[in-house]
Amino acid sequence: MRATRIVLASVFTLVVTGPALAGCPVDDAKVEKAIATKPEFRNRANAQVVRDLRTLRDAAVVLEAYEHEGACKRLVAVLNTLAANPERALEAGDTDEDKAEEVEKARKPKPAKH
Repeated sequence: MRATRIVLASVFTLVVTGPALAGCPVDDAKVEKAIATKPEFRNRANAQVVRDLRTLRDAAVVLEAYEHEGACKRLVAVLNTLAANPERALEAGDTDEDKAEEVEKARKPKPAKH
């Protein structure tokens, strides 16, 4: 009888804490390691793709912070795919530096209008 209670308590604990432990695997996305070890990412011509990978990682962190774990997990899956397959990231990505500058400009906060 006592063993049954222990097993039930353990199962209850896992059910309650399981989702919290599952979380979003942002730390598992080895973006910096991929950038450092894959020569395609170290090529200066692909700097925009590297910035995009880091931006995606940062977005995953924000989604996790706002408890959007489903969206975070999907984003991490995309990030892992792109980091693991540089040729795919480079084919699909846009490395136009003019567009990159527009994106950077759009990211900067604008003064509030009164």
